[in-house]
Amino acid sequence: MKWIAITIGVLGIVLTIKPFIKNANWLIRLGDFPRLQVLILLVFALFLLAFSFPNHNYFDYFFGLFLIVCIFYQVRAIMPFTIFYRKEVQSAREPDLDDTNIALLIFNVLMENREFERVLELIETYKPDVVLLAEPNDWWAEKLAPLKKDYPNWVSYPLENHYGMILFSRFPLHDTELQFLIQDDIPSIHTQIKLQSGDDIALHGVHPRPPVPEERGRSTERDGELLLVGKAVRESNLPCIVAGDLNDAAWSQSTKLFKRISGLLDPRVGRGFYNTFHANYKFFRLPLDHIFHSHHFRLIHLERIKNSCGSDHFPVFVQLSYEKDATREQAKPIADIAETEEAHELIGEALKENRFRRISFRRLREKIAKLKSKISRKK
Repeated sequence: MKWIAITIGVLGIVLTIKPFIKNANWLIRLGDFPRLQVLILLVFALFLLAFSFPNHNYFDYFFGLFLIVCIFYQVRAIMPFTIFYRKEVQSAREPDLDDTNIALLIFNVLMENREFERVLELIETYKPDVVLLAEPNDWWAEKLAPLKKDYPNWVSYPLENHYGMILFSRFPLHDTELQFLIQDDIPSIHTQIKLQSGDDIALHGVHPRPPVPEERGRSTERDGELLLVGKAVRESNLPCIVAGDLNDAAWSQSTKLFKRISGLLDPRVGRGFYNTFHANYKFFRLPLDHIFHSHHFRLIHLERIKNSCGSDHFPVFVQLSYEKDATREQAKPIADIAETEEAHELIGEALKENRFRRISFRRLREKIAKLKSKISRKK
C-alpha cells in the first residue's frame, strides 16, 4: 500500500510543480489543466500513506508533509471557482430591462459531429441574442443556414482544420473584422454589437490552438493570441465581452495573466467550475470554454448546458446586464509592471516564431489566386 501511495503521490506532486516552470512545452503546460483531478490524487495518496502505519519512517513523514503542502496549493488554486469564494461579478440589479441585456451562447460543436438538428433545437430553446460557434466546417455552415432567418447579422468563416468560427446575432453588428492574430489558419472574430438601448459593446470571439502534441506541442501561439486580444481590450473604452473555446483552464497562470492584462472579469468566480470539456468523460472535465466581460456588466444567469448535442464540449449560456453604475462597484484586475513586460515578451515570441509561417501562407494564397486567374482567362 505504501508504494502505491508513493507512486500516486509523486505523480500528483510532479503535476503540481509543473505550472511553476516557465516553459511553453505541452508536457510542462499539462499541469495547468487538471487541478481538481490532481487534488483528488494527492488526497488519495495521503490517505493510503496514513493507513500504512505503523511502518512509517522519516521519509514517510517528509513525503506526507510535501503532499499536504501540494494539497493546500491545489485547494488555493481552485477555491475561487467554488461557492465559498467572493463573487467577482455581482448579480444584476435590473434584470428585466431587456434593452440593456444581452444573452450569449457559445458552443464548440465538434467538426466531425453530425447532430446539427440537436444544435438547432438547443438554440431555439434558449433563444440567445448572440450565438458563437467553434469548429464549424462547410458542412456545418450549410446545416446552420436556417438560423439566418432569426439571426440576420452573421459572420461565417468555416474551415476544415477544426478552427472555423461562425457568429450569429439578432442585434446589428458594425466595425466587424475577421483577424488572424498569430497564425494564418486560426481566425478570430472582432465586432461591435448595438444593443436595443442603442449602446455599443465590443465582442471578441476566439479559439486558439491548444498546447498538445498534434498542435505543435506548445502554448506560445495560444498565449500570444489571448494576450493580443487582452491588450486590445485594455486599450478600448467600450464595454467588452471575450468568449470562446480558449483551450486554457480557468485557473491557469496564463488565464490569470490574460485577465490582468485585459482587465476583464470572470462570472464563474464565486459560483462554480462550469466544466465544459470533455463531455464524454466526467472525471476528466475541465473549464475550457470561457466568457469574460468588462466591469460594465452584471450577471443575470450563467449556465453550463448539460446537453452536448453530440459534441465533446458542453455549451455555455450567459445573460448579462449592461449597467453603467456597475463600474463603480466592480473593480477590474490590473496588471503590474512585471506582468505587462511578461505579456509583451510572450506576444513578441509568438509573433516572431510565426512570422515565416505567416509569410509562407500569404505567398501560397497569392499563388493560388494567380493560378485561378490564369485558369479563368483560358476559359
